[in-house]
Amino acid sequence: MVWGTAGRAVAGGQGRPVGQGAVEQGAVEQGAVEQGSVEQGSVDAEVARIQRELIALRRDLHRNPEMPGQEQRTAGVVARELRAAGLTVATGVGGGHGVVGILHGARRGRTVAYRADMDAVPPKDIVGGGPAAAHVCGHDIHTTVALGVARVLARLRRQLSGTVVFLFQPAEETLSGARALIDAGVLERTGVTEIHALHCGPFPVGTFAVTPGYGLPGQDRAEVTLPGPGAPDAAQRLAAEIGALATVAPPQTPADIERLLADALTPDGPLARFVAVRARAQEAGVSVSYRCWPQERYGEVRADIRRLAMSWAGAGVRFPAEPFPAMVCPERDARTLAHHLRRTVGRDAVTELHAAFPPFSGEDFALYLDRVPGTFTFLGVRAPHAPITAGYPHYPDFAPDERAVGVGVRAMAGWIAERTHRARDLPGGSGH
Repeated sequence: MVWGTAGRAVAGGQGRPVGQGAVEQGAVEQGAVEQGSVEQGSVDAEVARIQRELIALRRDLHRNPEMPGQEQRTAGVVARELRAAGLTVATGVGGGHGVVGILHGARRGRTVAYRADMDAVPPKDIVGGGPAAAHVCGHDIHTTVALGVARVLARLRRQLSGTVVFLFQPAEETLSGARALIDAGVLERTGVTEIHALHCGPFPVGTFAVTPGYGLPGQDRAEVTLPGPGAPDAAQRLAAEIGALATVAPPQTPADIERLLADALTPDGPLARFVAVRARAQEAGVSVSYRCWPQERYGEVRADIRRLAMSWAGAGVRFPAEPFPAMVCPERDARTLAHHLRRTVGRDAVTELHAAFPPFSGEDFALYLDRVPGTFTFLGVRAPHAPITAGYPHYPDFAPDERAVGVGVRAMAGWIAERTHRARDLPGGSGH
């Protein structure tokens, strides 16, 4: 199946418009939602029934990591599983390996998207380097959870309101996959009103961390050129000066990671505002990559880089592109999700971040949230007594506790069903 130019996903002679759920939702947005909804007890029972199958699926994906933009096998597995569950499926979305699955509930309601990233971490982006691409960012778990949500809600479609759009995205690690799907028109063609995602995090397995008003930083780059035979020495000194703009340094030990996490959990703590800088001396200049929070600080940091560079005679400064945007989670949406999670998995299983975390990573989920509201939540994958690096993405010993898969499916299936059922303007709706 391919993503058609008329916005239809066509399979086996079926040609229902992918965006039909958007038409169906109009009356619901104006008034009350129909009675009846998916019960959490039914979700839990379905998850228990398929949990072993999901673990086996995750292990298969884990054994077969694929580089960003090369997710052919993974996309094939995803499409097969979605079709088996009875969803309408489009493949090759965005000119690559994007997969879109559409699930129509039996009741009228809203159209809500759920996104999962499929690519593995390239060797150069694994802490300390690695011999090959590996699933050390948890995308195999993200994909498995999304497939689990699709299977559960498909089994319960008679109670499901509205439409769920599952976006399986390639190339998150290169920050290019979301743009490709957006440019292909997936949000407009399906009529998505909001979007949600989970990401593995170094929190105890079975818990969640919500991010009201925070998320992950964006990124900006600068290139500084220095003239003359003294350029290499000048570049070394200028790189040190620009690097000194940083207020937070990459962790060197597990204790450093623990400290960063504690700071992120502290209201108005050290990570409420930060700059993380990587400045590399070149033969005749300095290459700079930096992240900051809040994103309004990009102009301030650019001015600092210019000031430092121009103190060297003949220096030139170039910013190749506009900064990649920060991912900022709408505060009210995140708090509504936190309320749902406390009812679903327990009050003590939900914590709240008070900073963008981790400060050295970005997420192209930001591009979706720039267009529609939604949530991005951390799923705890750290096993009891495991080192924090076992749950901290991109570390070579990243080893998530597989029990997180079932927890994630339970929570997200219930949440998505609630969002398709509930109008945003009703009391308790998320608003935006």
